[in-house]
Amino acid sequence: MKFPRIVKVKQHFQGPVVENIEAEIAQQLARVKLAQKVKPGMRIAITAGSRGIANIAEIIRACADELKQLGAEPFIVPTMGSHGGATAEGQVEVLNSLGITEDFCGAPILSSMDVVHVGDTPDGMSVHIDQNAWEADGIILMGRVKVHTDFKSPIGIESGLMKMAAIGLGKHKQALLIHSHGVHGIRDIMPEVANVLFEKTKILCGVAILENAFEQTAILEAIPTESIQKREAELLETSAALMPRLPVEDIDVLVVDEIGKNYSGTGMDTNIIGRIRILGVEEPVSPRIKYIVASNVSEESHGNALGIGLADLTTKRLFDQVNHQKMNENVITSTFLSRAMIPIVMENDREAITAATRANWGIESENMRFMRIPNTLHLEYLYVSESLLPEIANLDHIEIIGEPEEIVFDENGYFPKWSHE
Repeated sequence: MKFPRIVKVKQHFQGPVVENIEAEIAQQLARVKLAQKVKPGMRIAITAGSRGIANIAEIIRACADELKQLGAEPFIVPTMGSHGGATAEGQVEVLNSLGITEDFCGAPILSSMDVVHVGDTPDGMSVHIDQNAWEADGIILMGRVKVHTDFKSPIGIESGLMKMAAIGLGKHKQALLIHSHGVHGIRDIMPEVANVLFEKTKILCGVAILENAFEQTAILEAIPTESIQKREAELLETSAALMPRLPVEDIDVLVVDEIGKNYSGTGMDTNIIGRIRILGVEEPVSPRIKYIVASNVSEESHGNALGIGLADLTTKRLFDQVNHQKMNENVITSTFLSRAMIPIVMENDREAITAATRANWGIESENMRFMRIPNTLHLEYLYVSESLLPEIANLDHIEIIGEPEEIVFDENGYFPKWSHE
């Protein structure tokens, strides 16, 4: 089968960037008058989630340093619901894989799945918090604000500080309770749980993290606890405007080199690929992709291949790396079972693309609209087929690099390792 020739292109995105993490954290924590709330000897918990957030270890370290300058004793609490196999050890492993270690951050990691019941929502859901965080003298809530991969919120609360408080600090128990209500749970109940925590626990402030399209830290903002809901909704709009996107809306075959929890909570960002696959949730209007090939899973995911169910085909290489215990624990907790369903497994990239091309009815293989991306988070560089050049050549943010070339596979039938140069 003759594949289309491909061309490497570069997308030029714009957005702010924080140049000095330490200075910005110091300024932000001073802005919310943290020194008036923290006294010498106080034990302060800093939350740390499972997402691959740019500079997250540096941000946590800078926060810990500020607390130590105030005479406090900071420690880190894994804040990731059921991730890490829903075990204390597994959650430490996830943090370490993100560079969040005790040595680097200068603070101990206290990991436990034990929780304390602190109250109930107006509708009667029990609200829980990590026991170590509960026993602390204060909590600094830290998380990335971005559009969610499962739903659109009518109040502008999606993935951010309130989700980190409700599902993250609530550990596996709270995650199960919220996710047992499906989309209604994470969209509507989650903010109510967070507000109970704001009222009943010692959350001193939130630190919102926003990223630009290059996965750089774009904005760091400390927010007083009482203002988190209002400000987070405003920051969500800013985050959406900074997100990267694919340069076209109609694609026949998309190859995603790696899926993974470090790229998106769903392995592949549903906002990028235009697929949600949740019962009762309407699929996005665009982009429109006929077939997606998931080629590999990131090392940082430790075999949790959640999101593989968003693809139509995958490779034996990816399938052989699946840790079913970790993936199943994650997807069953979420209740969105389709996202862990195994698609057609092919021997390698070449065979997967061949199968997708055969199913691309009525289009000559060399003329198909083909695209290859490293993952759904890094979209600065990508490969497109010649057939897409007339559509993207005149876009202001697109730079065409080099000349069209034949698709090349290695001796095992896989694409060569991605080059960002």
